[in-house]
Amino acid sequence: MADASLSLLTRLRTKAAKARHQQRFRRSVKHLHGPKQPRLEPDQTVVIALVRDGEFYLNAFLDYYRSIGAAHFIFCDNGSTDGTLAQLKSQYDCTVLQSTLPWGEIENDFRSHAALTCAPGHWVLYADMDEVFTFDRAAQIGLPGLTRYLDAYGYTALIAQMLEMFPKMPLQEAGQISYEEALSEFDHYDLRDVTGYDYNDPSIGFAWFLQQNTVANPDIGVLFGGTRARVFGETCCLTKHPLVKVVPGVMPGIHPHAASHVACADMTALILHHKFTNAPMARDADTAARGVILHGEDLKRLDRFRSDPDLTLWSDRAERYAGLRPLQDAGFLQQSSAFEAYLQEIAE
Repeated sequence: MADASLSLLTRLRTKAAKARHQQRFRRSVKHLHGPKQPRLEPDQTVVIALVRDGEFYLNAFLDYYRSIGAAHFIFCDNGSTDGTLAQLKSQYDCTVLQSTLPWGEIENDFRSHAALTCAPGHWVLYADMDEVFTFDRAAQIGLPGLTRYLDAYGYTALIAQMLEMFPKMPLQEAGQISYEEALSEFDHYDLRDVTGYDYNDPSIGFAWFLQQNTVANPDIGVLFGGTRARVFGETCCLTKHPLVKVVPGVMPGIHPHAASHVACADMTALILHHKFTNAPMARDADTAARGVILHGEDLKRLDRFRSDPDLTLWSDRAERYAGLRPLQDAGFLQQSSAFEAYLQEIAE
């Protein structure tokens, strides 16, 4: 009986602590620019991006996502001190929210808050500043064409696999070029050391969130490892739920890699990740000094950079990026006959 009372007390204390945290977070959020709820058509998508000092990426980031049909952007700023805020405030299609609480404490809260308060009833696409989200015929059908397919089948989320992109040059040298240049120079990848798990495998660290979901294609799994795991010893999860429809019952952005209570589509999209742009060693030194990355992977990369200043990720095992088909053939991405039929239908 005493154990039961102690367990109940622990649960009540945990619930109270979460409530205090949420209240503190909500009080910290400021609306700096743009509409609080943009006007959207049913098939339009809002891109949600978390940012701190993201001026380096902004032009290319906005250009790309506009090119595939993003209707609006919501930037969740964590205290930028460069030209990020000034640039965003000059944009016609951007909303800017800000909280300067410690990043590690609010990352998931900010993602979820932005979706639930700014885009209820609509599709949101979570995209980091160094990510390029793409899918079959992205340039032709855009995000509106993709979400029309997802809506037709009653899906509320799309899974994507993340591919680490790198150049032939040493990473320190590559970190000095512009992001626009990096998007063309970072043209290789390496699928070695990628490990797949069943989507409902209970050993996955965020399995609770996944167990609340359904997946239309049983071949879609959760991938870990890859280039950063091999070179830096990082525990990299390569699977994300970046595209989510914010409808009642869905829990968007509650984990960096997952949404919950969603119906996942029958194929996967691709995220091209450009981690090693924008002076990576200096960025890792900054986050390590501030202690904002709780899993300590910035420290692992920093140690390797310091021990090998000429470090490169390229080798003769690297493959040049040539679109989605080779990745589908390799099993890294999953195809869908229904989506292929849909693409054929709208092309005719």
